[in-house]
Amino acid sequence: MEKTDAVAALSALAQENRLDVFRLLVGIGRDGLPAGRIGERLGIAAPTLSFHLAQLKHAGLVQVRRDGRSLIYAAHYDGMTELMEYLTENCCNGDPAACRIPVCEPQSATIVRRKPRRTIRQ
Repeated sequence: MEKTDAVAALSALAQENRLDVFRLLVGIGRDGLPAGRIGERLGIAAPTLSFHLAQLKHAGLVQVRRDGRSLIYAAHYDGMTELMEYLTENCCNGDPAACRIPVCEPQSATIVRRKPRRTIRQ
């Protein structure tokens, strides 16, 4: 990945709605979601969502396919992986394996939810 591509991807993610859309699509898996469902889930109006999806697609973080009359959007995992590799290529003195960065290999359209952290009050 070139520096300009990394800057474009990071710029695309540096906006709340786009970050929310991308995180939703990463969680959904390779099957993706129709644009309307994305908008419903996140409460984003269609014209606004269309703009944000175009920005994510242009940055190489989202891909789209047509299914009948619907446009189905999915995270572009290769683009995400390239960005992570670019950001960590010099990690841990040249040994990226030592950084223990998990690899994302989506198997299905299942969302895995993490348990919220508990805060211990004293």
